[in-house]
Amino acid sequence: MALAKESTPVSARNETDQEAEYRAQTRLWLRLLACTSLIESELRRRFREEFDFTMPRFDVLAQLDREPSGLVLGELPKRLMVSAGNLTPIVDRLVADGYITRTASNLDRRVQIVCMTVEGRKIFRRMAKSHGAWLAELLADFPADRFDGLIGELDELKAAVRDALQKP
Repeated sequence: MALAKESTPVSARNETDQEAEYRAQTRLWLRLLACTSLIESELRRRFREEFDFTMPRFDVLAQLDREPSGLVLGELPKRLMVSAGNLTPIVDRLVADGYITRTASNLDRRVQIVCMTVEGRKIFRRMAKSHGAWLAELLADFPADRFDGLIGELDELKAAVRDALQKP
């Protein structure tokens, strides 16, 4: 009679698989965070040193550059994924520096419309050109032929996270 092969009980095997999956998910999260942190800290440094500008201010101008006729102020926090309270001093500074305007809507005086000024558009375009060059420099050692595949996988990851957030 042949000896029965010892095997791991199904429940223990499932726990081990689950633990390995949790570790892999944690490693993925940490890698994404590390990449984001490395790139973001370098971009922040360069904006500060080369333009005496912050990334949040640049991000506001980037949103307004996409909307030549301006945006309702309440839309900006949604697009930038920040609170209105965090955005207010940034908008105030951009107005004070002459890069954007903030005016009441003709339809509803309670609604504020923010628009980029000519000067704001000029400085933004200069910064955007540098921003693109900085990113190209930072990502130069990653194979360009792998960008599309990685972007596709990250799109799938983003959709999976969004789906998980929608579950009751």
